[in-house]
Amino acid sequence: MPAEIENYVHRIGRTGRCGKTGLATTFINSQQSETLLLDLKHLLQEARQRIPPVLAELNDPMEFGVVGTVTNADGCAYCGGLGHRISTCPKLEQQRSRQIASLRSRDYFASGGYRGEM
Repeated sequence: MPAEIENYVHRIGRTGRCGKTGLATTFINSQQSETLLLDLKHLLQEARQRIPPVLAELNDPMEFGVVGTVTNADGCAYCGGLGHRISTCPKLEQQRSRQIASLRSRDYFASGGYRGEM
């Protein structure tokens, strides 16, 4: 198991290529950090894969909110909406589009130079 989850994702992605499926086997031991194992657990949940019992038993401090209620793991971190993640959030995309449009509409050369001297 690599030390970072990004390297793991890269290596796992090489098992199924060109539209084919693959089988990946991951060996973990007591040397892996709990943070890395929790990342692996979340990765498997997001990919809708079977969670091995050793990972399912890990207590995740992020599963419980400030008042002790269970938070929705599938909700968007930006808008709180269900059914999408922040990477595909329509509200965030709309806000970014507005920001880009406002930047494009500004005429930076119309200011007349430094303090309007020109």
